[in-house]
Amino acid sequence: MNIIEKFKETAVSVLPIMGIVLLMGLTVIPLDRIILLRFMLGGFLLIVGLTIFLLGVDLGIQPMGERCGSELTKKRNLPLLLGSAFAIGFIVTAAEPDIQVFAEQVKGIYPFINKTVITFVIAAGVGLFIMLGLLRAVAGFSIKITLLIGYLIVFTFTFLTPQSFTGIGFDSGGATTGPMTVPFIMALGLGVSSVRAKSDGSFGLTGISSIGPVLAILIYGMILKTNGSFEMQAAQDLVQASQSSETFGIIIKNVFHESLMSVLPLLGLFFVFQLTLLKMTKRQVIRILIGFLYAFVGLTIFLTGVNCGFMQAGAELGRQLGQKAAENGGAWFALLIGTGVVLGAIIVCAEPAVWVLSEQVEQVSGGTIKRKFLLIFLSVGTSIAIGLAMWRAVAGFSLKYFLIPGYAAALILMIFCPNMFSAIAFDSGGVASGPLTSTFILSFTLGAAANASGNSDSFGVIALVAMMPLIAIQAMGIIFKIKQGGKHV
Repeated sequence: MNIIEKFKETAVSVLPIMGIVLLMGLTVIPLDRIILLRFMLGGFLLIVGLTIFLLGVDLGIQPMGERCGSELTKKRNLPLLLGSAFAIGFIVTAAEPDIQVFAEQVKGIYPFINKTVITFVIAAGVGLFIMLGLLRAVAGFSIKITLLIGYLIVFTFTFLTPQSFTGIGFDSGGATTGPMTVPFIMALGLGVSSVRAKSDGSFGLTGISSIGPVLAILIYGMILKTNGSFEMQAAQDLVQASQSSETFGIIIKNVFHESLMSVLPLLGLFFVFQLTLLKMTKRQVIRILIGFLYAFVGLTIFLTGVNCGFMQAGAELGRQLGQKAAENGGAWFALLIGTGVVLGAIIVCAEPAVWVLSEQVEQVSGGTIKRKFLLIFLSVGTSIAIGLAMWRAVAGFSLKYFLIPGYAAALILMIFCPNMFSAIAFDSGGVASGPLTSTFILSFTLGAAANASGNSDSFGVIALVAMMPLIAIQAMGIIFKIKQGGKHV
């Protein structure tokens, strides 16, 4: 990988976000100079960190995942493959920093929920559905039927579980797909499919694994037998928490720990598989270890940039826009939603896992599916999702009004969409809701909601971001199919 070229590409993704926030912060929505300086520093760290992280993925994480998937399949030992898949899914999810933060947010709003229990519930859901996803790939079962059955079950439980758990459940599906787990899960699926030699099995594992935590949380909500009428912590409190002025020393310490907890489980799995299954040469082992080191350093720099300036700037921008919209209405409401749409379209292109997915799609398709077109459709889907999230934030209506018709449309599109594009679409739903969306966009939305409507329902933003790419990428697939003269892809 050309690191200079990669640096230029990541800069092109992040710089427009910085330009928009800086322009608004100096004109219509004046932001404190300290906030703007920290935001600009954070943006520079994002670019550097993402570049180094992607280099580490190429050198270490992706080759390890593909090799593990390939070797496990070659053993022709189904219990070993499925048991390993569950263990991998459970371990990497339980250690994922996004899940720890998400569980803490849930506990902050519902104090009766145990953070450790909800973490293990989500991890078990991911592990189970990674296992089912690999079983589907080995058996050659249709990806479309698998997704259809999975989401029909999910929406059945949506009507049985307390309404307050709907947003939590669907948000957990996006929160599980972190910057370390997604590249490995995708590579694992590619490794299994390479042995099976089925093109439509190359993608879809991330999409299937995202169903697991949603279903697990919905079932957990039923077990708790709650009535959905709990007093929720005001969104303003959450926004204020996100704006706390931590020193760079504290931020770096926390980020270092988060990054370490993301890398160590995968590194531990690598040593276990190396001793028992892979048997790679010393040169290959050193290359993968160097890749892990790059990934760790890059992720640390990336998350430092996110936490040192992006979250605070997003929350303050949303807070001031929401306040002006509440006081003046009209054009300010349009500006609030429009800003969310523009930021959503741009910010998804800076997500680490989006880069990994788009590169794999172009590689596996032999260049037939261009990365730039995938990014365009993904940006359009995400921008619409953020616009809907902003609308809901200020209006305060039920999340189900969007989720049910949205997923119904996605499932109907599967009838007309080529298999590979349907699999890519459901993978995209998971990768689009990464650390930038979960921090900057979530903080922006919470800030707007707290001042525009006083809406305290903080869950559902990630769910909408995870939903819209399912529609957008499948629409791209149908267009591609028409241009190819209806040929099977």
